[in-house]
Amino acid sequence: MPDGLLFAEVSLIKVRPRGNESIQQMLKRFKRLCQREGLTRDIKRHSYYEKPSERRRRQLRKQVRKIEKEGTNGRTAS
Repeated sequence: MPDGLLFAEVSLIKVRPRGNESIQQMLKRFKRLCQREGLTRDIKRHSYYEKPSERRRRQLRKQVRKIEKEGTNGRTAS
């Protein structure tokens, strides 16, 4: 293993057929599990290069949205 390489934690998603389940139902269950694990979001995010400045900007916008959401906390604007 070369030094300097980081390996991410790998989670294997296994789907075994249940009783009389069709392939389409198994595939639907697999996709749902992938979404819950955040695998699809992660693949989309890593499908293209994101500059570090863009990553920081995205994280900052996410924090701002979170703070604004906590600030409203169910109150309606009058």
